[in-house]
Amino acid sequence: MTHLDDAAGRKDRSGGAPAASADRPAGSEQGAAPANDEPPAPGPRRERSEPAWRSPLVGDLAALGRPPANDPGPSGRRAGIAAPGLELWGGIECTVLRVGDTWRDQLREAGHYARISDLDAVAGLGFHKLRYPVLWEHVAPDRPGECDWRWHDERLGRLRDLGMTPVAGLVHHGGGPHYTNLLDPEFPDLLAAQAERTARRYPWIRSWTPVNEPLTTARFSGLYGHWYPHGRDEASFLRILANECRAVLLSMRAIHRVIPDAQLVQTEDLGKTFSTAPLAYQAADENERRWLSLDLLCGRVDQAHPWWPRLRAAGVGERELDDFRAGDLGPMVIGMNYYITSERFLDHRLALYPPHLHGGNGRDAYADIESARGPLPPHEATGWEPRLREVWERYGPIPLAVTEAHIGWCPEHEQVRWLLDAWDAAATLRAEGADLRAVTIWSLLGAVDWNSLLTRKAGHYEPGTFDMRHPSGKPHPTLLAQAAKSLAKHGSFDHPLVHQPGWWRREDRFVVPPKRAAAG
Repeated sequence: MTHLDDAAGRKDRSGGAPAASADRPAGSEQGAAPANDEPPAPGPRRERSEPAWRSPLVGDLAALGRPPANDPGPSGRRAGIAAPGLELWGGIECTVLRVGDTWRDQLREAGHYARISDLDAVAGLGFHKLRYPVLWEHVAPDRPGECDWRWHDERLGRLRDLGMTPVAGLVHHGGGPHYTNLLDPEFPDLLAAQAERTARRYPWIRSWTPVNEPLTTARFSGLYGHWYPHGRDEASFLRILANECRAVLLSMRAIHRVIPDAQLVQTEDLGKTFSTAPLAYQAADENERRWLSLDLLCGRVDQAHPWWPRLRAAGVGERELDDFRAGDLGPMVIGMNYYITSERFLDHRLALYPPHLHGGNGRDAYADIESARGPLPPHEATGWEPRLREVWERYGPIPLAVTEAHIGWCPEHEQVRWLLDAWDAAATLRAEGADLRAVTIWSLLGAVDWNSLLTRKAGHYEPGTFDMRHPSGKPHPTLLAQAAKSLAKHGSFDHPLVHQPGWWRREDRFVVPPKRAAAG
């Protein structure tokens, strides 16, 4: 899953100034999930709820003179657009990582590790491709090369029997087993050796994700200090990112020695940052940084690249950077993950916002909120379509796929609205000529404690396509399951509950009423 910055977690390098430490912890107590269409109170990435707070003034959209860019106007949403040839994929949240000395394991915590029958429920919705873990931490937890394949043999065999093709993930937000970590210089070679062993065990798998969301993982592990090894500086962030991307490169070379036509499905978050004018420098820095993992893997980082000197200053070697331009990654699909919290709005006017949204970069203090909750200038655009379009325009003919579409802590019909927004955006770009191949429903079996970025072990479960809390102990299909089945079979879905726009497009979503924001 993609997990975006909150006001406490932003420790970005800006204008050459070193990052400042956060003045509050990464997490706070989670409130109850909303029981109706009321959006949860503002929180950080992963839709964390906070104590309710409203600006004391009441405003309206008319106060802006014209609607903000992220306002849809009075009309409702369309039902899912039929999109011939667009595939529906599925994915199971499978993160394994460390927070301090504590290991978090989503497969075990959400229960899938003990239930092979989940795969039958998933297949029953019509999925033919599934992002599925063959995690290094599970296969070889004790020593390099000492592998236990029994769990994976059984699950992957069942996938084949059910007619589902896996996209095999080797590391998902973690840093490998206990004998390595993301700052270990040997991490890339160790993962590549494990990738080759995995390919030899399962030579029929054609699609691979050696490292999921390397940029997001590097930020959360090396810049914001949420996850092990808890770095809080740009040098750690960049060394981790270079290590992860080199691990992808070496792993695909190793896999190709066994499976010459293997395909890389490289996932990354589609974040973008907007800001008030005094913070434009910060937004520009983050918006340049967001492409860095894909630029490295696509061979675009040379001495003219704006991040070259910063990578070199962090200790990343010139020969290592040059190796990314060898052009031997083989077939590639760029997988795009986007969450309601992926887009951020930075506002220097702290008095407008409650204290839990205050943050900074060591140079300026500012509020940091989801862009969906703040009216943006009319020339800006938020949502699935503009973010997908940016990737298409930047990376041209490389095939694309949406590899995570999920929104948590809201009613299931809102989850369907989010999915259909993704589907409609993909269909629109596909109709314009983009080689956009699939949309993936993520977190099919739900997830645990993502409201705190896994930093607190509280057991907060959020359902996905299935709700695993049903008394029967079996996957209980939600409205998302109905939508998935229809999209898989017909390429479209309609239901009375999804005719209205999601909360992220309604007038009551703003943290600060637009009139107050305009008066500033």
